[in-house]
Amino acid sequence: MSKLLDSIDQRTRLVGENRLELLMFRLGGRQLFAINVFKVQEVVKVPHLRHVPHSHPHIRGVAHLRNQTVPVIDLRAAIGMSPLKELESANLIVAEYNRSVQAFLIGAVDRIVNLNWELILPPPKGTGRSHFLTAITRIDDQLVEILDVERVLADIIPYNTRVSDSVLDQDLALEARKRKLKILLAEDSPTAVKQVKETLGNIGVEVLSVQDGLQALTLLRQWAVSGRKVTDEILMLVTDAEMPEMDGYRLTAEVRKDPALADLYVVLHTSLSGSFNKAMVEKVGCNDFLSKFQPDELAAVVQKRLRQYFGAEKTN
Repeated sequence: MSKLLDSIDQRTRLVGENRLELLMFRLGGRQLFAINVFKVQEVVKVPHLRHVPHSHPHIRGVAHLRNQTVPVIDLRAAIGMSPLKELESANLIVAEYNRSVQAFLIGAVDRIVNLNWELILPPPKGTGRSHFLTAITRIDDQLVEILDVERVLADIIPYNTRVSDSVLDQDLALEARKRKLKILLAEDSPTAVKQVKETLGNIGVEVLSVQDGLQALTLLRQWAVSGRKVTDEILMLVTDAEMPEMDGYRLTAEVRKDPALADLYVVLHTSLSGSFNKAMVEKVGCNDFLSKFQPDELAAVVQKRLRQYFGAEKTN
């Protein structure tokens, strides 16, 4: 399975082409699930698991992998199904999210597919597992459910949205509230949207959110066509990397190509690995990169932009 996982250099070829690679797998049944290959470090057979007393019920134990101790999350149980029973034929997906490494206990691995983001659609509303899905697609006429791993992790490891007193600039926050300054957030995970809104509420900035890059680009162009200066409408654009319809890399590239939008301050905010995204920031022209979810770092980047904004006003 490790041979299926491309190197970072190879993956960068997908950037700007609005494409992604999905690792597809099953959870002990016929339904296909998937996550983005970019987040996967390796796929291995289940080693010996050591039970951890008083741990979350969805954590089956810890595994010792590549000289580090990694928590193992029963992905089937985490999305509301019964726990996975057959460990002999099970696998672990070892992945890095939000600067931490964890392993997801799964059933059989299917394959890796390369798709256009336009084939990735929002999940249907009202279905039993919909709140654990970030998107769906169809492969060979079979439905594939793409999991919202951020939601899974948030249920197991409570997240913090508070900005530290040492980081929070109260004067900036007060001025931002007076001006009713806004950012545009392109993000398909409801969990991530909630995190960003709560954190930026601490520094007085309102968040307008859309579910994907195409919606963000459409809104920005509508403002421009109507004669509104985009940089007067929003302080900055914060975009996830992975989204249905149009990813954050393609969104940034489209913004930079449009003369009416090109000056917009763009921040890539993603749970993908930092080493990968630092190269991508340079390639597509983002102003900054943030790894999810670090409230102090998010606040620091937005406050830096606020200082630039207010400083430019004083010089004009």
